[in-house]
Amino acid sequence: MIIGLFPGQGSQTPGFLSPWLELDGVAARLDELSEAAQVDLAAAGTEWDADAIRDTKVAQPLIVAASLLSWHALVARAAGLPAGVAGHSVGEVAALAASGVIDDVSALRLVGVRGRAMADAAAQAETGMSAVLGGDEEAVLARLAELDLTPANYNGGGQIVAAGAIGALAELAAEAPRGTRVIPLQVAGAFHTRYMQPAVEALAGAAAELTASDPTLTLWTNKDGSEVTDGTSALDLLVGQVASPVRWDLNMAAFAEAGVSGLIEFAPAGTLTGLAKRGLRGVPAVAVKTPDDLDAAVALLSEDNA
Repeated sequence: MIIGLFPGQGSQTPGFLSPWLELDGVAARLDELSEAAQVDLAAAGTEWDADAIRDTKVAQPLIVAASLLSWHALVARAAGLPAGVAGHSVGEVAALAASGVIDDVSALRLVGVRGRAMADAAAQAETGMSAVLGGDEEAVLARLAELDLTPANYNGGGQIVAAGAIGALAELAAEAPRGTRVIPLQVAGAFHTRYMQPAVEALAGAAAELTASDPTLTLWTNKDGSEVTDGTSALDLLVGQVASPVRWDLNMAAFAEAGVSGLIEFAPAGTLTGLAKRGLRGVPAVAVKTPDDLDAAVALLSEDNA
């Protein structure tokens, strides 16, 4: 089983969309997605600097748009599709579109609301996130509880992302659990925690205006790594995920149980294939960062279907 992965972050460096815009039809498609998201995605992905594209209101639609552009570029070239899809954090919006739960325009409209609502929620308190690498998981979780920090992302391979008040994150770095490294992340706030509850309410209102279809591919949720077969449930889980931990460790366990034989991560790719090197050792993976990577992704699909 080949699984398509949609990142919540990746190599969205300045200008990263430029090679994709060279493909036929992409510029016109991006204009349509920009209107839905209320962000000039072409300018953001080709001209804006690193600080501008890290802005939550911009980063989220830009990531989802890049993922869907690269997904459709693969679909146009490959004889078959990945058998299943999953997204990490905001990547779940792209996964719902790829699996047919919602269409691309609805996905960008939804992620535009999500990005703006999460930015507004983040502005209400001085919060952030830090990656905790290594150490004993129980000891790490106990230390986070002491500091009233939330384990916002369980990324597998000995990586947990802590989120909460800036002062508490500073204490975590100063007195880290034994055998760990604490790396502050450049994000606007404590995503996937109680601090994002106002964003849940905003996203729920936007989701209520959409009509969801049942997924046509196997679709896994971040909530607990389970498969979702009902479109309405998938949309409800997406809404709640904004203020709930991302259980990517359980996603990778589910992929292994399903017999994963290969992974294709869509643009801006790199983060999830990196996690898979530790969490799914030996599984072939392709990170589709530019159109030049599509041939390798097509080849991986061809091998699986042979």
